[in-house]
Amino acid sequence: MTLNKIATQHVKTFFGWVYQNEILPLKTPIPDGALVALYAIDGTFLAQGYYNSRSQMCVRVLSYDLRPIDSDFFRTRIATALAKRKALAKATNAYRLIHSEADFLPGLMVDVYDKVLAIQINTLGMESYRTLIIEALVALLAPQGIIDKSDAKVRAKEGLQTQNGVVYGEVTQDITIHEHGISFAVNLHEGQKTGFYLDQRYNRHTVGGYIEAHMEVLDIFCNAGGFGLYCLAQGAKVDFVDLSAHALEQVALNITRNGFDTNRATITKADAFTYLTQAKTASMRYDCVVLDPPPFAKSKRASFGAIKGYKFLFSAGLELAKDNGIVALFSCSHHVGLDTLLSIAKEASATANVPLEILQTLHADADHPHILNIPNTAYLSGIVVRKIALD
Repeated sequence: MTLNKIATQHVKTFFGWVYQNEILPLKTPIPDGALVALYAIDGTFLAQGYYNSRSQMCVRVLSYDLRPIDSDFFRTRIATALAKRKALAKATNAYRLIHSEADFLPGLMVDVYDKVLAIQINTLGMESYRTLIIEALVALLAPQGIIDKSDAKVRAKEGLQTQNGVVYGEVTQDITIHEHGISFAVNLHEGQKTGFYLDQRYNRHTVGGYIEAHMEVLDIFCNAGGFGLYCLAQGAKVDFVDLSAHALEQVALNITRNGFDTNRATITKADAFTYLTQAKTASMRYDCVVLDPPPFAKSKRASFGAIKGYKFLFSAGLELAKDNGIVALFSCSHHVGLDTLLSIAKEASATANVPLEILQTLHADADHPHILNIPNTAYLSGIVVRKIALD
């Protein structure tokens, strides 16, 4: 397969996607899912990857060398990823082992939950290597079990059917993971994505570091209670809010599992936007407001509407924060990045006539690598600001 000059330059600088309009006309048809070698117009070999005509990103690069894509290839890639994550063992028994393009295995995600693995195989090309992938994972990690949590919507676009469930060994309904001494219950047979938002681990710990005993915290879009649990561990009172009944059941279970005082926690099932609108008219104010919404912008086109949502959330959070209180806002979309969050905060600061101190800017933890050459791997951004009370 021959690439145009633009794609050639991209691949030479280790960008791992090739788009439909970047390949020269094919001399013979190529089956979807097939491994293809990529060449520049002058015949120079560039890389090899798998092809799918159904996808706008028709080729995803697997290797920049002309080598067999076999059992040894997957074992080497996975072993490399495993070695990079050794330091995390000091803080947790749960981490992302393979993060798709960021670990040079596009279309594959693997999470470790103690002795169990959760996998997503979301592309046709990677699906063709399913057996080799599972064999490599078993050989290198000897897991108790592996459960498939692939994304049905993404796979459908690739022309794949999805039937998730246990694909190796045994996966129990109740798994306990630990982060910095805090326990979380995970049920991989339910829940979102591969089970838990591991990418926010560092950020949960960071926000928790600003909390002191007797502070009052609002955790909006709390999911399983990650941020709020770190705050409870510091002796704070926490209001947990989420629209998902299952998520709130996990919050209650996690509070009990950690032995936290239930009198310091309230759990509310509510739409976040409605809750914040009503809370602004009440007298309750918080020392810390955490705003960690699900992805509003899965595409660049959707980002314009999403920004309106982020503006409302941050402005409401700022209003609910006490003087010298903290507001943490996160975006899990590459299309609404750090610069956008800072711009939203600056606009809200001017509207509220309140100066803001940037305490920290945040990103995904180390097991979700950001590859400089692949901008989309920088998908999680966060800001932590203080609402300054002037004399």
